[in-house]
Amino acid sequence: MISYADLPTVNAVLNGTSALLLLAGYSRIRRQDKNGHRALMIAALLTSTLFLVSYLTYHAHAGSVRYQGQGWGRTVYFTILASHTLLAAAILPMVIITLQRALKGKFDLHRQIARWTFPIWLYVSVTGVIVYLMLYRL
Repeated sequence: MISYADLPTVNAVLNGTSALLLLAGYSRIRRQDKNGHRALMIAALLTSTLFLVSYLTYHAHAGSVRYQGQGWGRTVYFTILASHTLLAAAILPMVIITLQRALKGKFDLHRQIARWTFPIWLYVSVTGVIVYLMLYRL
């Protein structure tokens, strides 16, 4: 059974998995494999959704967790956290719009926003893992 204390690790695994799925989905579309791309991007969306549910569950029970590091690490942590948080708030509507355009078959419009959605979503997923490592493992 997973306890609330395990959720930060679960969240990091989900974020890392989402990043890998995003990269694989990008690779598939570059190879013109639309079915593979679609499957991988849906898997990334589901993984990120599970992350969000787990993240909100954890913080509803644990509250906020303070960074304990000092010196330059503190500056690095808060710089990464600030950009991660800002872009995490922006990415949800972007993902929804990107998905809607794909599902409606509006692929020109889908590509226009996906050019922005993909790197931001990837950044948020990767920096989520970095924040976890800095907060819980370093």
